[in-house]
Amino acid sequence: MRIADDLSLVRARLALMIREPAEVIIDENGRVELPMGLLAEAGLGWGSRLLAHSAGDGSIVLRRAEDAIADLLGDGKL
Repeated sequence: MRIADDLSLVRARLALMIREPAEVIIDENGRVELPMGLLAEAGLGWGSRLLAHSAGDGSIVLRRAEDAIADLLGDGKL
C-alpha cells in the first residue's frame, strides 16, 4: 500500500499547483511539443496514447485514447 499512498500524496500536491496555460508553437513539420508539466498535471506520461480532434470551433481537443474510444462506443460522441 506504500506505493498507493505515495501516489495519492503526489496527486494531492499536483491538485494544489497553480495551473497556467502553456504557449506552444507548431514547427515546420506540423509538430507541437507539450511541456512535461502540463502532461504530468493531466496524469500522462511517456507512451500515453492520446486522441486529437478538432472541436469545430477553432479548438483542438486531446483526450486519453481509451476514454475517447469508450465515449465513442458508449454514446457515439467524442
